[in-house]
Amino acid sequence: MASRFFRIGRSATGLGLFATKSIKRADYIATYRGRRISTEESDRREARGARYLFAVNSRWAIDGSSRRNVARYLNHSCRPNAKPVLRKGRIVIVALRRIEPGEEITYDYGQEYFEYFIQSGGCRCAACRNKRARRRAKRKTARRYRRAVVSSCGSRARRTAR
Repeated sequence: MASRFFRIGRSATGLGLFATKSIKRADYIATYRGRRISTEESDRREARGARYLFAVNSRWAIDGSSRRNVARYLNHSCRPNAKPVLRKGRIVIVALRRIEPGEEITYDYGQEYFEYFIQSGGCRCAACRNKRARRRAKRKTARRYRRAVVSSCGSRARRTAR
C-alpha cells in the first residue's frame, strides 16, 4: 500500500482518486477490477441503475461495483489526465500526461455514458466548472455595464428636463 501513487479523497463530484506522488506520462495507475459479466447482464444491471460497468468488448463487461476496485473512484473529466487501456483482457488505467501530487486523477467516460448519466445534471469536472464560472463572470460584468449605461443615461435625461 505504501508504494501507491494515489489516495481516495473528497472531490467536487463525490469521492475521487488523488495523486500522492508525481506520476509520469504512460505510468500504470490502477486496474479496473470486478466480475466479468456478459453485455446482456450488463444491460440489465444498467437498467436497474448500476453505474460501475466497464465494457471490455462487444461480448464482455466488468462489474466494478466492489469497493476493492480502486479504479471505480476515478471520476470523469472532459480534459482527462489518464486513460483506460485494454491489456490482456483487463482494463488498466495509465497516465496521459504528468500528474502532480494533489491533482485528481480522471479519465473520459465516453460519449454514451456522458449522455446517459452526466449531461442532464451538467458535467462537474474542473474544466467545465471553470468554463461555467467564466461565463457567469462575463454575464455579470455585462449586466453591470448595462445598468451603469442605463443609470447614466437616465440621470442626463432628468437633468435636461429640469
